[in-house]
Amino acid sequence: MLVAQPEIMPIQSITRPSRPAAPWLRIFSMLVALPLAAHAQETQLLPPAPTVTVTAKKQSVVKKIDKTVYDTANMPRAANGTTQDVLQSTPEVSVSADGQIAVKGNAQVTVLIDGKPTAMMSGSADERATALQTMSGADIASVEVITNPSAAYNANGGAILNIVLKRDRKPGARAQVQGSAADHGLWNVGASGDVTTRNISVHGNLALRHDGTDKIRESTVDWNNFGGETRRTRQTSEVFVRRTVQSAAVGVDYTLSDTDSLSLSTKYNERHSRPVFDVLNENRTGAAETVYHRISTGPNEQSDGIASLSYNHQGGGTALKAMFQHSDTKGLIDKSYRDVFIVPASATDHSRGATRLARRLNQATVDWSRPSAYGKLGMGLDIHDKVDNIDNYQASVDAAAGAETADPATTNGYAVTTTVSAAYLTDQITHGKWEALVGGRAERMALRVNPAESGMRTRHWQAFNPSLHLRYAVSDKADLTLSYRRSLQMPDPRDLNPFTTYVDAQNLSRGNPGLTPQQLTSWEIGTDASVAQFTAGLNAFYRTSSNTVTDARGFADNVIVTSKQNGGQASSAGISGAATWTPDAKLQLGMDGGVYRVMLRTPDLSGLVRQSDIAGYLNLRAAYGVGPDQLSLDAHRQSSGISPLGRFGATSSVNLSWKHALSKTLSLTVNANDIFDGSRRTCATDTSTFRQTGFDHFIARRLYVGLVKKIE
Repeated sequence: MLVAQPEIMPIQSITRPSRPAAPWLRIFSMLVALPLAAHAQETQLLPPAPTVTVTAKKQSVVKKIDKTVYDTANMPRAANGTTQDVLQSTPEVSVSADGQIAVKGNAQVTVLIDGKPTAMMSGSADERATALQTMSGADIASVEVITNPSAAYNANGGAILNIVLKRDRKPGARAQVQGSAADHGLWNVGASGDVTTRNISVHGNLALRHDGTDKIRESTVDWNNFGGETRRTRQTSEVFVRRTVQSAAVGVDYTLSDTDSLSLSTKYNERHSRPVFDVLNENRTGAAETVYHRISTGPNEQSDGIASLSYNHQGGGTALKAMFQHSDTKGLIDKSYRDVFIVPASATDHSRGATRLARRLNQATVDWSRPSAYGKLGMGLDIHDKVDNIDNYQASVDAAAGAETADPATTNGYAVTTTVSAAYLTDQITHGKWEALVGGRAERMALRVNPAESGMRTRHWQAFNPSLHLRYAVSDKADLTLSYRRSLQMPDPRDLNPFTTYVDAQNLSRGNPGLTPQQLTSWEIGTDASVAQFTAGLNAFYRTSSNTVTDARGFADNVIVTSKQNGGQASSAGISGAATWTPDAKLQLGMDGGVYRVMLRTPDLSGLVRQSDIAGYLNLRAAYGVGPDQLSLDAHRQSSGISPLGRFGATSSVNLSWKHALSKTLSLTVNANDIFDGSRRTCATDTSTFRQTGFDHFIARRLYVGLVKKIE
C-alpha cells in the first residue's frame, strides 16, 4: 500500500507487541534499559532534564517470513470507502466489482478479522462480498496478506487476508467524526473514539451507511439435447440494490499487571434492502414462445454480531494468549414474486418464498510461545464449532382466495454442523544468514448434515498438514525465500443441502451431502531486493487441488439444476512480481502483477473434460503528496480465464483519490471509483446438455466527497 506521507509516530507510543520480540530485539531492549536505569538513580542528584521526543517513520510495508503487512490507516480511499475498496487497493490482491477475491491469482481465500474467522466471513462467496461492500474502510489499520499460511493458521485450503482493525492505546482521549456523500443519493456518517488511562482503555465506533449497487445481468441458454427439439431461454434484468447499514462496536482493554491484560470487544451491524427485481424471461422452441416478467420486491435482511474475550500474558520472553469468540449471522432473502405474462397473454401467477439463514460460530484458541536455543518455539490449540441452519420455502399463491400451496420440491430445511479441533507446533530458527519457520498442524474434522425430513449423517476426517518457510539473506538488501503449505478445504454448507432450492427462473440448486474436503498444496519460491529508492520482488508458484468440488449441471422442467460433486482436479503455475519506486518524499510509484497457467479437469456426462489457459493480473499505484494535499491513483486489470466447463471475461478498474488537509484536524477527501466503468464481466458454460452465455455488470462507478474531523 502506498502512502505519500508516512505517519510520524512517537516511539514512546508504540505498544508492546502481542508476541515476544525476536532475540536480537530483546538484547537491544536490555542494553537500552541499562542506561535508563542508571539515569533513574541519577535524577535524585541532578536537576530535571528537558523532555525530548524521538520520532521514527512508520513503515507502510513490512515483510515477514510468512506474511506481508500493508499499512492502510492513512489510505485516502479508505476514508469514504468500504473494506472492499481497501482490499482492492492492496498489492497482491485482486477484487472484482461483485466482491470476488483472489490473492496472486488464487481464488481460495479466507478472510479473517483481527486474526480470527467470523460467521459473516464464513458463508458463501456472495455473503462475504456483501459484508465487504458494507464494512467501513476507515476502521481498518492494516491488511496482512498471507499467500502460504504457516501451521499456526487455519487456512481452510488457501491464502489468507487478515483485516486488522484500528485500536489506539495512547494515553488520553481522542475522537473522530466523518461523513461522505455520493451520486445516486448514497451517503455514510460515522464516529469513533477512545479513552486510555493508566490501566484501562475504551474504544468504540458508530456508523450509518446508505449504499447501493446497480446490477445488470443477462443470461442465454441453448439446450443441446431437449427431447429432439431446439430450445432457448433468455433472461435479462437491471436493478439498483439500496442498502441501509447500521453498525456499532465497543472494546475494553484492562491491564491487570505489568505482564497480564484482559480484552473484551463486541460488534453488531444490521443490513436492510428492498430491491425491486424485474427479470424479463423469454422461452422459445421451434413451435412456440413464452415471454413474461418475473417481479420480486424483497425484502432482504441480515444482522451480524461478534463478541470476544481474550487474556494476554507476556513476561520473561514467554507469551500466552487465550481467546474465546462467539459470532453469529442471521439473514432473510425474500424470493416471493409474481409472473406477468406477455406472450401468450394470461393471468398473473403469484408465488411466495424465502430463504432464512442462521449461522453460529464459536471458537476457542490458546497460543503459547517462548524463546528457544535458536529462535522461537510456538504451539497452540484451536477448537471451533460452526452451525448453519437454512430453511427454504416456496409456495404458489391463489391471489383471489389468498391461499398458499407449498411446493414440496423446493420447501425444506436442514442444518450443517462443522467441528474442527486442531493442535499446531511451530519453530522459528535463525542461524547465520538463514531463517526458517517450520510447523505442523494436526486436525480432526467432523461434519454432520441433519436434514429436517430425513436422518442425520456424520463423517470424520483426520489430517496432518505441514508448513515450511525459509529465508536466506544474500545481503542486507536482498534475500531468497521458499514456502510450502498443505491443507484441507471443507465444503460450503450450502453445497451440502440434500434438497432442491429455487434460485431464479432459469436456475435451481441441488446440494450433495456426500461431499468431502478437497486437498490443496502450494509451493512458492522468490527473491526480494532493494537498491536506494527502489524495491522489487519476484516469485514463482505452483498450486494443486485434488478431489476438487466442481459443479454438476443438468436440467429439469426447462431450468438448469446445479449440484456439486468431488472428482475434479486443478493446478496452476506461474510467476508474480512487485516493484516500488520512491524517488523522493513526495512521490511513490508501484506495481504488482502475475502471469500463470491454469489447468482444470472437470467431470461431465461425456467424461473428464480437460481445460488449460493463460491468465494474469496487473495492479498499478501512484501516490503524490505535497503540503496539505495527497493524491493517489490505483488501476487494476484482471485478464480473461477459464472456469470449470467454461470461461469468464476480463475486467478493469481505475480509482482516483484526493485528500486535502483543511486544518490540522479537518480534512476533505474525494474518491472517484471505477472511472472507466470496467466491471462488466462476460461468462460462458458449455456442458453436454446445454450452453450458457451472458454477463454480469456490477456498476461500481461512484464519486464520493467526504469530511473527516479529528478531536484530540
